Amino acid sequence: MSDLENTSVPAETGKTKKAHKGMSAAELSTFCGQVALILEAGLPLYDGMETLAGADAASGNADMYRAASRGVTETGSLHDALKADGRWPEYLVEMVGIGERSGQLEKVMRGLESYYAREDRIRSSVTGAVTYPLVLGAMLVVIVLILLLFVLPVFRRTLDSMGVADNALMRVGTVIGWIVMAVVGVLILGVIAALVLLRTKKRDRVIALGQRLVPPLRRLSRKLTASRVASVLSMMLSGGFQTGEALDMTANVIGDAAAAEKVRGIRQHLENGGTFADAVNETGLFDELHGRMIKMGSATGREDQVLGKLGELYEEQVEDDITRMVSIIEPTLVALLAVVIGAVLLTVLLPMAGILSSL
Repeated sequence: MSDLENTSVPAETGKTKKAHKGMSAAELSTFCGQVALILEAGLPLYDGMETLAGADAASGNADMYRAASRGVTETGSLHDALKADGRWPEYLVEMVGIGERSGQLEKVMRGLESYYAREDRIRSSVTGAVTYPLVLGAMLVVIVLILLLFVLPVFRRTLDSMGVADNALMRVGTVIGWIVMAVVGVLILGVIAALVLLRTKKRDRVIALGQRLVPPLRRLSRKLTASRVASVLSMMLSGGFQTGEALDMTANVIGDAAAAEKVRGIRQHLENGGTFADAVNETGLFDELHGRMIKMGSATGREDQVLGKLGELYEEQVEDDITRMVSIIEPTLVALLAVVIGAVLLTVLLPMAGILSSL
């Protein structure tokens, strides 16, 4: 399996997500794999694209396939066809152009197939990491709200009928319930607002704020950035591009502005006469151990292979970190749910138990 098949590339920016109008990462992975199969079989690309358009005539993306097929037939270039359509991800379009110019379109399409498959897995993991806590938090708010509005008033009337007109413990329980519900409600609204803003032009600001407020998210973002920078550099270098040109293209497609600036810093360091390995290590994009691996790869002329492996390694760490965060958040929320409900109920049951014991 080639290096390109084992690499991933940067996530699409907000502009790119909008460009493909709902086509999922899994669907894009399938498309890239189908094109690669056409090329591997030695079929003319225009014939293969026409076959794909017919096979996907019933799908929601049939119009995109048909437009791509017409464009390839008219221009003979998949890059020109996808670019003219305007609905395909920008990175996919540019990588197709690179593949056509370098004569490695088949490898590029296999690399993109792997990337979008991995992107789909990461998005699924992130969705699960966000959805389950939100559901538990909503359950906590609803249950506490029911206790405060419906259950506690019944117990209060019962205690009043038994001669307990004012119970401080019950008041404390009520206050605790309202405070917990308010805090959890604000957190839920904050998360929902952040998810909405991530789809707007304020995406970078939201990510930066989240990294400052949540240290685990900062570490996760750093690893994800390192994975994508290493992967795209590996793909460019293994495709025969010069180091400077590969760095320029990487800076242009990386969604993270801070990471793009660091990549441009590597380019500047090279122009000033520095080595690639030293320039990479000075940016702090990679851990010290991985920086030494890049230096060894540069010494042996295998930077692309080392960067490809590092991209895979960081991506695995990202998936492991997401799984670990979910495994911590879920039991924590369940425990909080049990403690809050138990505390509210105890503020009611303890006074009643005291009254019953005195009878």
